[in-house]
Amino acid sequence: MTDTIRPKAIIGLVNPKSPTNVGSVLRAAGCFGVEEIFYSGERYARAAKYDKGHGRTNHSDTNNASQYIALNQSENLLSERDPAMKVVCVELVEGATALPCFVHPEQALYIFGPEDGSIPQAIIDAADEVVFMPTKGCLNLAATVNVLLYDRVAKQTDFDTNDALIRQSRDRNNQLI
Repeated sequence: MTDTIRPKAIIGLVNPKSPTNVGSVLRAAGCFGVEEIFYSGERYARAAKYDKGHGRTNHSDTNNASQYIALNQSENLLSERDPAMKVVCVELVEGATALPCFVHPEQALYIFGPEDGSIPQAIIDAADEVVFMPTKGCLNLAATVNVLLYDRVAKQTDFDTNDALIRQSRDRNNQLI
């Protein structure tokens, strides 16, 4: 019997500033099976202290993903990965691969820049891949994470396509039969 590597994705956020965006990233991570989120910098932690999250990490984390997905501050996002993981930066960098053409690695640390800046050059230089979304203008942080994670799932060949998944994915607001 051969050991198979289970696909794994973790997210790194470079100095995010908005608790709303981080909460939305948590929600996306929960929907698409991300196991951990790391963030650098101080802005998010400082802003989160003043955010009224209604008992959750943030009011935009409506699925309460913060209860089962670790959200940790990190001094060095690159150190948060297993050595077998590929580092994929998502940034508008000349020479980057357009997301529709990108083949996702089985094991990936996806790094996203801040809402109002870019990923530091040292992280870009250390990346295995740099990917961009072919849009006119840039998406916000949470939207970018959602699009990338959807693309990862859409390109997999072993995802569920049955009614059981639909029933499991519903919340109290969508109960159509």
